[in-house]
Amino acid sequence: MSLSAKRWAASTTFNTTQTMPCLRRNSVFCLSSHSFAGAIKIVCMPNEIEIKFCIADVRALTRALKRSGFRQITPSTHEVNTLYDLPGQELRKRGELLRLREYGDTWVLTHKAKNKTGLHKMRVELETRVESGKQTDAILHALGFSPAFQYEKYRAEWSDGTGHVVLDQTPIGNFGEIEGPARWIDRTARLLGVSRTDYITQTYADLFFTWKRRTRSKASAMTFRALGTNAPRPGR
Repeated sequence: MSLSAKRWAASTTFNTTQTMPCLRRNSVFCLSSHSFAGAIKIVCMPNEIEIKFCIADVRALTRALKRSGFRQITPSTHEVNTLYDLPGQELRKRGELLRLREYGDTWVLTHKAKNKTGLHKMRVELETRVESGKQTDAILHALGFSPAFQYEKYRAEWSDGTGHVVLDQTPIGNFGEIEGPARWIDRTARLLGVSRTDYITQTYADLFFTWKRRTRSKASAMTFRALGTNAPRPGR
């Protein structure tokens, strides 16, 4: 999820005869034991719904975003992501992800549950900003986690007030992500000239290892240095 697209879990108690607003969000929910007759506690967990697509022309996509009413909310900013796992790659085997992200001068810790992939990728996501990446890394190591994969990119974020589109310049190519309600994703994709056959639901780790097999690269990280490629100029 893009940094500015954070969603928070909401916990609210409703009478069962009332409308449950969390059911209209991009969220799943859990029912706790009720505290009294006719009332239940609804816990809304944030969902990430998104697709990726390849960007053939960054400038053309930028023009299309402006024509479609999007505004740029962050300039192209350097982002470094480190995925952590337990011995034996337990999280990966369960389809889960634990990530520490440095975006500019901001650090974010994220857990993603196993995704449900159809036309769009959907998964429960929990994240929080942390003050110190170094201290968070030390805490994760103390809990038995260790870095399993690292990838970097330069990311610019755009929004129309409903969802987000991000433009990622990575060592293996340029990709866009469209994140928001499913119907909005499809509508936005059409506005940007992205067809459903262009939808990508793989993670960046998946894309990297697919690229690695195709190119027979010996790189173990998706970084500009590891791949010997020049990083783009930030701030655009």
